[in-house]
Amino acid sequence: MASMYDDIESVLFTEEQIAEIVQNMGRQISKDYEGKNLVLVSVLKGSLMFMADLMRAITIPCSIDFLSVSSYGSGTVTSGEVRILKDLDGSLEGKDLLVVEDILDSGVTLSFLLKTLSARNPASVRLCTFLDKPERRRVDIHADYVGASVPDAFIVGYGLDYAEKYRNVPYVGVLKPEIYTHEEA
Repeated sequence: MASMYDDIESVLFTEEQIAEIVQNMGRQISKDYEGKNLVLVSVLKGSLMFMADLMRAITIPCSIDFLSVSSYGSGTVTSGEVRILKDLDGSLEGKDLLVVEDILDSGVTLSFLLKTLSARNPASVRLCTFLDKPERRRVDIHADYVGASVPDAFIVGYGLDYAEKYRNVPYVGVLKPEIYTHEEA
């Protein structure tokens, strides 16, 4: 019987490397937001695993909220049209907002999101991404916190998916092209 792990071409970050990256990010965020009203906003579904680990690595008081946006559908390339599928539950006014994302790719979704959230009068808005894929950027956006940069390949695992699969792979790897190219042909 074939395993989902057979669909992974190569491993980019092991579970141990991920844990080290997240701990380092948590330490820096804790230092930078000391004495502030920090709200972590997870962009679902991809950032769920990263958000859970990151909030445990942060040593200062913080609150969390979630939103869901989409610009991909089930494809591998952004449609360019961003939709909010689930909005935040609470007000952001006067709070220090840190948007937590799994990967900064084209930047289309996050650019839209940061503008939308900034209009809600938070004290500050910053971006934290586990992975950055700068080669794919279509808009001028940079994260304030970046765990690691990745090549222009289709990345899955640790919350990142292809057609809602592979999120539960505990490491980050490159998906074999034959898995997704046959569906786009």
